This record gives sequence, structure tokens and C-alpha cells, in this order.
Amino acid sequence: MSIKIVIEKCTGCSLCIKACPFDAIKILDKKAVIDLNKCNLCGACIDSCKFKAILIEKPLDIQKSPLNLSDYKGVWVFAEQKKSIIQPVVWELLAKARELADKLKTDVSAVLLGSGVKNKAEELIRYGADRVYFVDDESLNNFLDEPYTNILVKLIQKYKPEIFLCGATSIGRSLVSRVAVKLYTGLTADCTGLDIDLEKRLLLQTRPAFGGNIMATIITPCYRPQMATVRHKVFSALEEDKTRKGEIIEEKMEEGLFKSRTSILEVIEEVSSTVNLSEADIIVSGGRGIGSKENFKILEDLAKVLNAAVGASRAAVDSGWMPYSHQVGQTGRTVAPKIYIACGISGQIQHLVGMQASKIIVAINKDPDAPIFKVATYGIVGDLFEIVPALTKRLKEVLKR
Repeated sequence: MSIKIVIEKCTGCSLCIKACPFDAIKILDKKAVIDLNKCNLCGACIDSCKFKAILIEKPLDIQKSPLNLSDYKGVWVFAEQKKSIIQPVVWELLAKARELADKLKTDVSAVLLGSGVKNKAEELIRYGADRVYFVDDESLNNFLDEPYTNILVKLIQKYKPEIFLCGATSIGRSLVSRVAVKLYTGLTADCTGLDIDLEKRLLLQTRPAFGGNIMATIITPCYRPQMATVRHKVFSALEEDKTRKGEIIEEKMEEGLFKSRTSILEVIEEVSSTVNLSEADIIVSGGRGIGSKENFKILEDLAKVLNAAVGASRAAVDSGWMPYSHQVGQTGRTVAPKIYIACGISGQIQHLVGMQASKIIVAINKDPDAPIFKVATYGIVGDLFEIVPALTKRLKEVLKR
């Protein structure tokens, strides 16, 4: 695609400059000029122009698909596993896949790759899958990009699903981007919402854009499958139904697909003295207001009393006060605990995206105008270095820990 200014219509009003999020437009000689090195063709300037002086030119065949889209049916979920344990995000994706498939009047399939994983297929059916395709081989015991990608591509080419969902985990992000490239299809990462355009059978993939300032809905009209990754805790899982029955299909792959140019020498598990952030019912998080790495000790003390996990804002992680694995937000983890205690966190949109689904949010901040108070269930305006230790002391007395 390309973009251009219709000189005859441009009045130099500068409305397009205010609308451009990339600072790609300037006024020269009373006419708008676009810096193509900065422009990403988002179209914000077109909506702002009252004189229709900006045009985005699309290739003539952009709506023409090289595929027979009617051949593609069904919603697939990649069933990520580690040490033969299905990852929690899979249950959430199966629930959403069930909802999408019911709208499309089609079925849900899970794809399970690994070693010694056949006994996990029934579990996937109990949580919403109608069918499970599995490949069981010793070489798939640990995740490796090449064999996992090769096998998934083969399965998709064989069965032609119209939608493919995957968790936005470190494995999922590495895997599905490669699959999408090999299949020459689109991929929307870190979706916070998924729905169906029934008339066109399109997956509506919603995700934060421009630093979380807007929500963009993306479609893949011409290629299949429509692929999206979703973070853990964005959707809710279905209850296990032990009466559900489904089809389990073992796929045999040619030997060459299992080959990899890389190998795993050693896996070192992160050791944490607190509860896992993604699975915690209670999270105590600190932001820029904590002031230093040493001051996180007061949050760790509170977390220990509550059997909670310790989280951090991006500002705290960027300052080196906490490891990245503790970061909550758009560029960190998405969490949805029963209680989220935000200490010294102002509440920028990038952080809110990662925790606003929490059932109860308690905000502690000395700034009464901090944005965090707009989403908080309970707010405490004051010095966190006085409030948090006092809260810890009182909870120790009540909980006797």
C-alpha cells in the first residue's frame, strides 16, 4: 500500500499532524508532507482530514484470496505442555474456542505435541475439545522451534482449520510466528478479545495498540487459518466435564520433520521464594513509588503473610528492582487474581491492561489523583512506607502467620 497527499485539496489546516501518532506529517509551504520513513499507514490522518486530501492506495487484488476459504473449517487450539502437564492458558483457550465454534456451527480441536502425552488427550476433551490430534515422539520431549513448527504446518495443511489459537507464552510466541510465516497467513499477538463476524466468518481479533491507548480490531480476510495468541488469564476456563466424549487421533510424521539444528543442553528452573505470579490468588505489586530494590522487602513481607505473589510495574523492572518475570502489564504478564494490591503504582494504561481483570483492586498511593484510583475497588491515599508495614503487622495478628 502507499499513501499520498492530494495537493489540490490540502489546505494546510494541520489537523492531520495532531492525529498522527508517529509524528510523520509536517506542513511545508502550506501543504501537508508525509515522511514515509515514519508512516506505518495506520490511516489516522485520513479520518481527521475534513477535505479528503489524504489517500491510501491499496493494491487492486487486496480483497482477492488465493485460497478457497470454504475448504477451511474448525477452531484449533495448540495444547502447550511442559513435562506432560497441560499449561493453564490452554483451558482458557478451549473455553473461548468452544464459544467461537458454537457461533460458527463447527467443532473444536486441540493439537498436542510431546513425549508420553497420549494420556492427556482425554483431559483436553473434558475441557471442551471435540477432537485431539497428537504426535508422540521422544524428540518432542522438550520444545524446539523447528520440529514443532514443521509438524504443526503439516497438520494445518492436511486438515485446514479456519482459526488457530495459541497461548502468548514464551513457547507460543516463538512457535506460531514461524507457523504463520510458513503458511503465509496473518497473526495477531496478545489479543484481549476474540469474536466472530458471522456474515463473513471472520475472526475479530482485538488487542491494545499505540502503547495501549486504543484497542484495535484486526481481521484476516484473505488467508487461512486466522491465527491469534492470547495471554494467560484473559479468558476464563470451563468447568471440567467428565462426561464429554471426543475423538482422539494419533498422527504419524515422517522422520525428517523431527530434525532440528539446535539442541537443549540444560533447563534451569527459576527459583522463587514467593507464589507463582500467574497462578496467585493474591498479588502485591510495587511501582516507581517503591523507590529502590531494597524497599521491595516490605512488599515481600506482606506477600508472605498473605501467601501472595510479588509483582512489579515496568518502571520498577526497568530500574532493576525486580526481575522481568515479575512484571505485570502490557509488556509483562496479564493477571487476574482475587486481590491485587498496587503499592506506589500510578496506574498508566500499559499497567492497567495487565491487571484490571482482578476481582478486587486495592491501591495505595500518596497522589490522590493517580489513575490507579479510577479502577481501584478500595483506595488508600497515604505514605506506603507507613501503610504497608502497618497492614502487614495487623494481618499477622489476624492470620497468626
